[in-house]
Amino acid sequence: MTTELAPESVASLTLSTYERLRADVLSGTWAPGLKLGIESLREHYGTGATPIREALNRLAAEGWVQHMDQRGFVVTPVSEEALRELAKTRVWVETLALTQAMQASTQEWEEKVVLALHRLSKTPRSLRQENYLENPAWEKLHREFHLALLSNCGSRWLLGFCEQLYDQAYRYRQLAMKSAYKRRDESDEHKQVVDAVVAGNVAAACAALTHHYEKTAQIILSTE
Repeated sequence: MTTELAPESVASLTLSTYERLRADVLSGTWAPGLKLGIESLREHYGTGATPIREALNRLAAEGWVQHMDQRGFVVTPVSEEALRELAKTRVWVETLALTQAMQASTQEWEEKVVLALHRLSKTPRSLRQENYLENPAWEKLHREFHLALLSNCGSRWLLGFCEQLYDQAYRYRQLAMKSAYKRRDESDEHKQVVDAVVAGNVAAACAALTHHYEKTAQIILSTE
């Protein structure tokens, strides 16, 4: 006798499979260009074929994987051209959001940004000193810091786009991080942005953020 899962259980399983698969694509666990076979993924994630297919279709709609004729699904490749375009777009979009946030500045927002920087600066970048091992706590606080900078821009649409760009950049950073570890002082770059925000200097804040993103792209490109 076969017991069917309740609709809410199926939906929950599909969502959890999607979230796990998405996290592994972004972190580089599944390398760019890798073919994603249904059976191998089913065994890896310990779930049925249907949740895997639905997760892959959703990821394809979001651009994280691609559906290739006769080949099934593959992880979306990366390229120098795509990275340069991403960095340029982040600068355009996020300097706009930062400008809007600063023009509508409040004490509460500034304190939120300063606190986010403080928490990030107290957290180690890597779980190891000698080589890079991702520290999930740092990554969480890093994301919160960058979004806090833009949170006062007044547009949820703009913030949503910035979050998408952050995730794309995270994927590239993870692919290069093992060889790029210790090649920069990110905390100092973050502080320069916040110092300009607190001083109310929009031009300096945008310039510091631009430098931060351009340097990230340069480091990633130099590790390829």
